[in-house]
Amino acid sequence: MTAPISGVPGPEALRPQGDTRAIPLGDPFQQGPSFSETLADVLGDVSRVQDKTRSAIEDFIRGDREVPLHELMAASEEASLSLELLVEMRNKLTEAYRALMNMQT
Repeated sequence: MTAPISGVPGPEALRPQGDTRAIPLGDPFQQGPSFSETLADVLGDVSRVQDKTRSAIEDFIRGDREVPLHELMAASEEASLSLELLVEMRNKLTEAYRALMNMQT
């Protein structure tokens, strides 16, 4: 048997110190929104940002109201980033689904 490396804590250092009572977690399946609800919220948020930006651009072009150019550019960038994030989330979910389907049983 080899001696532990100096400076590296052993397994006893991983044991909790002090109060070690169990934390009641409740029903793990009822702790917050479902995946589909969360996904719907994200899609709704992206859609709202896109609509708000589209409306601001249309107002700017028509001259209906004073829309500062810097705010318009910031809103446009926010809409672009939110769409890019949504596409990347879709890509990761698709990749995870494919990995699950390719697992050996």
